Amino acid sequence: METRWLHAFVAVAEELHFGRAASRLQMAQSPLSQMIRKLEKNIGVPLFERSTRSVALTSGGHAFLPHAYRVLESMETARHATRASAGGIYGRVTIGFTGVLNHQALPPLTRALRQRYPEIELTLLGRIMTRDAVTQLESGALDLAFVGLPVGAAPLSTRLIRREPFGAVLPIDHRLATETEIDLRDLSDDGFVTTPLSAGSALQETAMRACMNASFRPRVVQEITDPYMILMLVAAGVGVALMPSGMASITPPGSTFIPLTGDPTYMNHGIAWSPRRMTDALAVALDISEEILPTPAIETNTVII
Repeated sequence: METRWLHAFVAVAEELHFGRAASRLQMAQSPLSQMIRKLEKNIGVPLFERSTRSVALTSGGHAFLPHAYRVLESMETARHATRASAGGIYGRVTIGFTGVLNHQALPPLTRALRQRYPEIELTLLGRIMTRDAVTQLESGALDLAFVGLPVGAAPLSTRLIRREPFGAVLPIDHRLATETEIDLRDLSDDGFVTTPLSAGSALQETAMRACMNASFRPRVVQEITDPYMILMLVAAGVGVALMPSGMASITPPGSTFIPLTGDPTYMNHGIAWSPRRMTDALAVALDISEEILPTPAIETNTVII
């Protein structure tokens, strides 16, 4: 059994289309079909059901696919280990992030990693809320994640990388839209657009806590997981929102960011990782993060919420 047969099988299994699989492998469709036939002859069972309109995995194909993945992954691991023995840093780092909330931190980190360690394969997974990030870090699905701090009692290592005071995002026709700053209590009668409570978002938890500290429970009129879509809904006049100050520069037309008076409530941005799953690639990613995203100084009289 040849390795190229396994690559061909995985491509067809994922695409379920010989033409697309051939294009992905940068080869003609006829040699690809020949590889699959040779693999099926070697194994002794058909792996695909073919018709003029569709391609589907047989029960044998479904059974064979996870083993093909493991063989190819083991070969890649062996290749990286061999290269690493020569002094290079190889491997894979999968990074989870929320989305637009990380627009100031994610790009400089990934850019530096790609420039300094081009042999490290980076995979970026978006729309990962803090609660999901913790679960995926513990399971090994993620190596590094941007999270809101604190993350609770999870057996993870974390580091603060940015602190931003909350402000209000209002539609431009809101009664307070022309103010230079407002008291959060002035929004107690407004409807709020937030991320879902069930999503495990640190943004939502911190924003709701700020409202409770201002002596009111916010009335939520719309929930949506994408923070930028929250801004879009505010611009559309659906409601108001609380957002960290880093979002002020990217509010869409039709909305405006207004700072809040009084003692600030901070959104504490951090990175998290599992020390039990440390690799050479993750270690250099963490080293670069300390340079690119240093921990900010915190005043001794500041309370972290």
